[in-house]
Amino acid sequence: MAFKLGILGLGTVGCGTVQLLLDSDGRHPLLEEIEIYRVGVRSLDKPREVTLPRGIITTDLDSIVNDPKIDIIVEVMGGLEPARELMLKAIRNGKHVVTANKAAISRFGEELYTAANQAGVYVMLEASVGGGIPVIQPLKQSLSVNRIQAVTGIINGTTNYILTRMQNEGSSFDSVLADAQKLGYAEADPTADVEGLDAADKIAILASIAFDGGIKREDVYCEGIRQVSKTDISYAQNLGFVIKLLAIAKKVDRLSLSVRVHPTLVPLGHPLASINGVNNAILVEGEPIGQVMFFGPGAGAGATASAVSSDILNLVSHLISLPESKLDSKYKISHLDPLLASFHQQYCQLAPSEELVTRFYARFLTKDQPGVIGKLGTCFGKCGVSLESVVQTGFQEKLAEIVVVTHDVTEGNFHKALDEIRNLEAVDSIPSLLRVLN
Repeated sequence: MAFKLGILGLGTVGCGTVQLLLDSDGRHPLLEEIEIYRVGVRSLDKPREVTLPRGIITTDLDSIVNDPKIDIIVEVMGGLEPARELMLKAIRNGKHVVTANKAAISRFGEELYTAANQAGVYVMLEASVGGGIPVIQPLKQSLSVNRIQAVTGIINGTTNYILTRMQNEGSSFDSVLADAQKLGYAEADPTADVEGLDAADKIAILASIAFDGGIKREDVYCEGIRQVSKTDISYAQNLGFVIKLLAIAKKVDRLSLSVRVHPTLVPLGHPLASINGVNNAILVEGEPIGQVMFFGPGAGAGATASAVSSDILNLVSHLISLPESKLDSKYKISHLDPLLASFHQQYCQLAPSEELVTRFYARFLTKDQPGVIGKLGTCFGKCGVSLESVVQTGFQEKLAEIVVVTHDVTEGNFHKALDEIRNLEAVDSIPSLLRVLN
């Protein structure tokens, strides 16, 4: 008997998923056990790239999540509401959920997982991070015996495309963003991408899985790329770095983590330095495995549909293999597989930002006076900041331009030094302040 799907949303990802499921030739034979039973949309009149039999498409989304004939709900509509409420209704009705919704999972994951575990159903979320890159299930299964130390990723294709173009062409942020919008790589409102919000949703999800605890989305430090200039990209290159928007979840000590998103100077020899264009990559570091990197297309109809469909296939495979004794009713499961289910036993503790240790790149504009570099060095030294390099790079509007890169330093000490430096009469401004991957 075919497993019946109710799909919520028929936009880019929804259409891609339907196309994949309907074209099973040459794919896994289990796809033939899946039936697209109902599809929910906001408008029946909108032109779409897929054709479905009359009666399958409806604007009554509640009727889909409440339909007793439907086994799996596929949520690809995005947004927070009504997606959250529809997923909860589906779960309470004993339906498994497959979702690509990183915003809803990063904010309401605990609520959804708790409801799913109580109902004996699964919430599958491979497509919520990294598009078509398989990273959620590897973290939950293949890498689960490792002690994860860090997860570092380029997980937003729009910002990576913009920074790559700025790097290769010497173009400004605004001009490349305009091109990205014309090409469809950036939304008309690019805020979620360029301010780092999208990446923050995703690293919250990855961190919760890698470190086996909930992450409060509002506690994720988030900084976007608007302040990154072509000047800084050029200076970084001369110093042996490339600038990337990184999402980082890292063990600080036995009890606490750092979870953050910010533009970062990455050494040219680092595995993430060569990830360009709209591609994504996630580097996982653990013991005993060392480093493992997942790379591929981070968005798009085909890539995301691949992840959505793989979750559906995993569910179907698992449900078919279960003996009737493990089922409470139809496909409601009495004992969930702990390597397939999602749950948080506790929330992770995040370390105070002032205690975090990192390296910094800073660019200063100063009056062209003797001894300015010495004064900067004195302020840094008083606050325990050791400098790896100090370069006077030239002049900008009659002001001397000085670039410094620090050794490892606590954020608290570095910002104390900056407070003193801002009060120096010779310092006009600090136009750039970026972290360096350590």
